[in-house]
Amino acid sequence: MATVLCLITDGFEEIETITPVDLLRRAGVEVTIATFKEGIHVTGRCGITIHADLPMSMVENAEGFDLLLIPGGPQVVVLRQDGRAAALAKAYAAAGKPVAAICAAPLVLKDAGLLPGPRFACHDAAAGELPERETSSSVITDGGITTSLGAGTGVDFGLALVRLLAGEVAEAQVKLGIMDLRV
Repeated sequence: MATVLCLITDGFEEIETITPVDLLRRAGVEVTIATFKEGIHVTGRCGITIHADLPMSMVENAEGFDLLLIPGGPQVVVLRQDGRAAALAKAYAAAGKPVAAICAAPLVLKDAGLLPGPRFACHDAAAGELPERETSSSVITDGGITTSLGAGTGVDFGLALVRLLAGEVAEAQVKLGIMDLRV
């Protein structure tokens, strides 16, 4: 079974977190939501509080997951200042493991030295630091990095991760389950 480490802290974008996590879990992928806070209650940008699985301080072998997922939202400012998310992204890429970031989270990949380089998408809010971004596709996977434009592309982003980790059959099953008739 494939495994994913999803990084969040206060200010995470709810759609960009919950949607891909939900779709991955529907496909049988084990997702661990870890927070950079010491508690497990994390409040998103729209005031929705969720329970993370555990704080990062309790994650054993953070580099041992199959994919690193970094949602966007105002949390990106905190993640960039902290530096641990960028260090993990760099370690995943160095190990040949995929990294996924949506909205402004590709800025964390920039801090890790992973962008620019492969083709990538990001939110317009990150364009000042990432002018090389592409906006013609809602989701781009290139060179082990999957990126997406923002909250409105959460389903497509999540399905791309399902396809990457569980295959096209699992993606088609998840699409049918959520009534995405683009199968």
